[in-house]
Amino acid sequence: MTNTTLSTPALSRRGLLRVGLVGSAFLATAGLGASLSGCSAGTPASGYALLRGTDLPFLRALIPVLLDGAVPAAQMPKAIDGTLQSLDYSLDHLSPELLKLTQQLFDVLALRITRGPLTGVWGRWENASADDVRQFLARWQDSSIALLRMGHESLLKLVMMAWYSRQEAWAHCGYPGPPAI
Repeated sequence: MTNTTLSTPALSRRGLLRVGLVGSAFLATAGLGASLSGCSAGTPASGYALLRGTDLPFLRALIPVLLDGAVPAAQMPKAIDGTLQSLDYSLDHLSPELLKLTQQLFDVLALRITRGPLTGVWGRWENASADDVRQFLARWQDSSIALLRMGHESLLKLVMMAWYSRQEAWAHCGYPGPPAI
């Protein structure tokens, strides 16, 4: 006769709740630390409506990795700048609550005390290689912590929507553009 008993998971319900509570407490502490240290200052960077100077190094490291294969290397600097402008425009049109959550995500990624343990990138984003960023994205995508998986999805969607809203991205995906009216 075949053994049909289910094996018990490595993580019990109680263990899962503990991990969730510890992760939530860690992120809340990091957010509080960011706001107290001035990391989440609401002052936009020069030339932007909402993106802050602390957001830009991370986004400048992330965007080329996400656009790899869609943009020729020679056009990448222009694509990064255009995507940042589109992202800023999109963020400027978010609801206040979604904007607050997005800025908290950027704060967690900018703050050194949270960046290292959560992303595996211990140094500055400006010094992170494309492989470092890919490993961070894979780490969050496959994380057992739902909050990190949601952060991964949010980052992916924000950048992809910002890029594909630009006219120079349309040819790559075969979109001829909006119809002439």
